[in-house]
Amino acid sequence: MDGSSYYTPAIAMGAAIAFKGPALLRGWRDPLLRSVGVLLALAGLVFLFAAPPTIAAVNDITGIPNVSAPLVYCLLSAYSASCLVLIINWRGGPPEVTRRLSRRWILGYTAVGVALIVLFVLGDAPEERLRDLDTYYANTPFIREMIVLYLASLTVAGVAMNFVCWRWAIQVRGRLRAGLVIIAFGSLCNIPYSAAKFTAVVARWNGANLDGLSTDVAPMLASAGAQITAVGFCLPLAWRRIGDSWNTWSTYRRLGPLWRELRPVSVPEDRAVRISWWSPAELQVTQRESDIHDGMLSLYPYFDSGVRSRAYGAAVAAGSSSAEAHAQADAAMVTVAVRARAADPEGRVISAAEAAAEPPATGSPFAHTDGPRDLVRMSIALRRSPVVAAARGRVTTRSGNDAREPAG
Repeated sequence: MDGSSYYTPAIAMGAAIAFKGPALLRGWRDPLLRSVGVLLALAGLVFLFAAPPTIAAVNDITGIPNVSAPLVYCLLSAYSASCLVLIINWRGGPPEVTRRLSRRWILGYTAVGVALIVLFVLGDAPEERLRDLDTYYANTPFIREMIVLYLASLTVAGVAMNFVCWRWAIQVRGRLRAGLVIIAFGSLCNIPYSAAKFTAVVARWNGANLDGLSTDVAPMLASAGAQITAVGFCLPLAWRRIGDSWNTWSTYRRLGPLWRELRPVSVPEDRAVRISWWSPAELQVTQRESDIHDGMLSLYPYFDSGVRSRAYGAAVAAGSSSAEAHAQADAAMVTVAVRARAADPEGRVISAAEAAAEPPATGSPFAHTDGPRDLVRMSIALRRSPVVAAARGRVTTRSGNDAREPAG
């Protein structure tokens, strides 16, 4: 593998961090999001510092031949620990148990990193090796132990990740199971990677030469495994984000008929803060709900409980559930009130209501309406319900007859 084979996945990991950057900054206190950020960063650093050009640069800058070896091995150990910590936090459970298990893996792999550095300092590796250090120094005291330790730690992490992922995957369904299977498959690549490296090292111990397994085969397995694992971690989180966005925009769209019905009386031009089209979906939905409530409050003197009662009875008689019947009844009352308000341009009804009693300044005029779900039902009823269409038709017919009556 040349430098580009390492830098390409490093850039991909960097792009993933940049994409998730705002979410990571906002939710840094969340152990799950924090673990995702650390894992992506470590995966990118492993590829960056494992590239032969970077290895040569680090050795030149420090003036220490092969100092990149313990650096890359420590990054690999940290990446292994971050995978395990992320899967532990992802799985959840009692917070004290999650913290305890996370601490154990972090402390364990921190000890491995310290041991790798100590063994490198005690060993002697004067000749720079950019791609075949594992096999070239396979028989060198302390360097040999450093190589065996980092390979053993990767194997332990791969086996532990597969055990945890498959055990959890059996208990869940859907997108989470798919993500766990992908993670397990990516972690499984650690085992043949370590096996290829161990085989080449053991061959050197016995005077044979199987360096190709270490210099050519193993890096490809490591690259594939790290990228597959990162995809497995990110995919369910991305699916959840996409699903949340889809649900929010769906709510915004389904509120459209009710919002348009009330738009003539909700006076959005008087709004102090205008929402731009590129604003977050949640903010757009909140503004649309606010406009709807403002419109209904302005219609309060025109609401006719008799219209609502008749529409509710008609909806129940047509086979609607109680919740659907309430939504259709409220929608019918709204559409009749909108037309009554349009027929009263001078606001005589409002003036009479204000003289009699002040309408409530806040809250919904519907006793059983509570939240956007009811507003969505009302909006759907406005567009689809024959009960609402009939109430609207009666008002239109009555207005037409009134217009045709001769004056006097």
